[in-house]
Amino acid sequence: MRVEALGPQHGRNSFATGVEPLDRYFRVQAGQDARKNMAAPFVLVLPDGGIAGYYTLSSTAMKLAELPDNVARRLPRYPLVPATLLGRLAVDRRFQGRGYGRFLLADALLRAVRSEIASFAVVVDAKDDAARRFYERESFLPLLDEPMKLFRPITDIAKLFET
Repeated sequence: MRVEALGPQHGRNSFATGVEPLDRYFRVQAGQDARKNMAAPFVLVLPDGGIAGYYTLSSTAMKLAELPDNVARRLPRYPLVPATLLGRLAVDRRFQGRGYGRFLLADALLRAVRSEIASFAVVVDAKDDAARRFYERESFLPLLDEPMKLFRPITDIAKLFET
């Protein structure tokens, strides 16, 4: 298996997570977002060329006031701090429960750490409680006023990949 940038060679029509907005985005919008530089979609490609899952990365900003005090007080007093948005992460229902979601998350976090663009944290918008719990198990922290929006500082993420 390998993770690569979404391209025209990747068949998307049979991909189904069971969550219609995630499926529709992947089939209809992901390619357009890539071409317009609105998001960078990546796919987990199986040995047979099928797609087991995908995620998207893009730039965003976080309001300093949204961060917990113990985090915000260590940052410059800018109203916004740069971040990387993990906009979507989905695994085809045929492959759910096999660790592919964690594999995709690890790949996304590694790409965020390796980026040459400044980013204080990776941010996610959990779509439901199950997604929120998934990210919390991976050490993401909720924002103060939005418990479904979580973040993990890049400095923490970088420690995961130190050798």
